[in-house]
Amino acid sequence: MRHSTLVATLAAALALAALPAWSFCPPNAPTLLLERFVPADCERCWSSAPPNPGSTLSARERIFALDWIVPSTTRGDEAPLAAAAIGEARDRVAKAGSLSSDEALSVARPLPRASAALRIEVADGPVVNGYVALRFVARTSGAALPRGIAGYMALVERVPAGEEGSPVDRQLVRAQVGPLSLETLRAGMPVEHFSAIRLPETAKPDRLAAVAWVERGDQQRVIAVSASTSVACPAKP
Repeated sequence: MRHSTLVATLAAALALAALPAWSFCPPNAPTLLLERFVPADCERCWSSAPPNPGSTLSARERIFALDWIVPSTTRGDEAPLAAAAIGEARDRVAKAGSLSSDEALSVARPLPRASAALRIEVADGPVVNGYVALRFVARTSGAALPRGIAGYMALVERVPAGEEGSPVDRQLVRAQVGPLSLETLRAGMPVEHFSAIRLPETAKPDRLAAVAWVERGDQQRVIAVSASTSVACPAKP
């Protein structure tokens, strides 16, 4: 890591450590994870209502939404939505299904009830020297946890309906960190991870927040989610 990058990372982390305790999703924890994938080739897909993933959505569900813009395989940086596309979105959609270059994809998965067996928290700090610090903490009561679990953090941009051409509220993933090891997680021994992310050029800092999740690697199933502010969790479908 270059010296200037290291200094920026440390400055961002120190700014985050100085913040008071943060808030996260409980007590109204989400019951459904909704991931919406938009191909970078398809500007119309972003400006249209996302496809309904089927009968899994209902008025009773509390939805935690993540929006991903998937890089173009043919047009690269020339694609209309390339500025907000990230490589991790390509890996993520590969787990969810098939995505064409002219059609969006929505996938909904039920989330387990919040449990003391696994509790995660995430925080984001102010922008310092062009970087945003993220902090992930996982705690357990000591109950048995699934094998092969890993944590993830993401910097998301909250885009309200009617802005940036989107007809719905979105939590657009601008950067992802992970997988984060949870191997040492024990009762009374939380696991903590820090990361500093360069501020995306097209992002609006006042709309940024941090989200986190834990998933089982063997099943690629998300078993816990959290957000750094109650505004970001849950989002509207």
